[in-house]
Amino acid sequence: MIPQQLTIETPYMVGPVHCYTLDLGDELILFDTGPPTEAGRDLLKAHLDLSRLSQIIITHGHIDHCGQAAWLAQNSDADVYLPRLDIHKYEQSEQRLSALFSLIADLGFRESYIEVLRERFTKSAEPLRFPDHCKVAEEELPPRLGVEVIGCPGHSQTDLIYAGNGWAVTGDTLLRGVFQSPLLDVNLETGGRFRNYQAYCASIVKLAGLRSKKILPGHRQHVVSVEHTLLFYLNKMLRRVDFLLPQISSRSVAELINELFPSMIDVFHIYLKASEIVFMKDFLAQPVLLASALKGIDLYESLEEPFCNVAEKQ
Repeated sequence: MIPQQLTIETPYMVGPVHCYTLDLGDELILFDTGPPTEAGRDLLKAHLDLSRLSQIIITHGHIDHCGQAAWLAQNSDADVYLPRLDIHKYEQSEQRLSALFSLIADLGFRESYIEVLRERFTKSAEPLRFPDHCKVAEEELPPRLGVEVIGCPGHSQTDLIYAGNGWAVTGDTLLRGVFQSPLLDVNLETGGRFRNYQAYCASIVKLAGLRSKKILPGHRQHVVSVEHTLLFYLNKMLRRVDFLLPQISSRSVAELINELFPSMIDVFHIYLKASEIVFMKDFLAQPVLLASALKGIDLYESLEEPFCNVAEKQ
């Protein structure tokens, strides 16, 4: 049985988000919940039998994917399962943000920018509330459900994919036509910088293992194929590295953004671009990691020309 898609409008720039229901007969499972809006709540009430809801399983702790988790927990007997690192992130949010802003300062950003970003992050986190008692998805999801949990940073470091017989709920890790790299962040386990490039190299190997499954994404209507999506991401990344190559080694991340994207003024968009540039800098420092991953999943030949074009220019 394939989980059924439930689409909820959001007030965020990402647009509509997809949740998925899996009816096992005696149990009803919900993957992701949508945002904490009244309209989203009404839609869930109209489409879910809360008396049968047994598990609420979250792909990652962004508000458009888990914003109704606390309300659903209060209005059903369902257990809520969160990624282990999202629980850690939520419990230590102040320490994490302080360390993150130190990382951003090290990239050359001024205190004035960091203060505005701090206000943006604080404001966006205000509506997010997890239930008082959450279970760890990687450790406590009942085996009887037949759901495999796959740690796969591709959008954030906490991303989990949930795979069943012929299907995979992928959250924001695989999105059609959207190049992304895991966000710049503090490593929630070690406290240092989260190495988003190294994590992504490991993730694409796991993503390639989903080739035979129907992909159920968090946004947009469909994914053509895992291979098509990975090739889009990586071709786009290599083209952007090629564009940045003349300046990337001699400029700070803040300087690069100011010089190359002078019209970019939204503080969060700048943060996203900084995440991407850090990813690219790490790639240029260690391209063999990506080459090895691509060879392991038989995609290197498809990317050999743009890959070598960048490598030869260093």
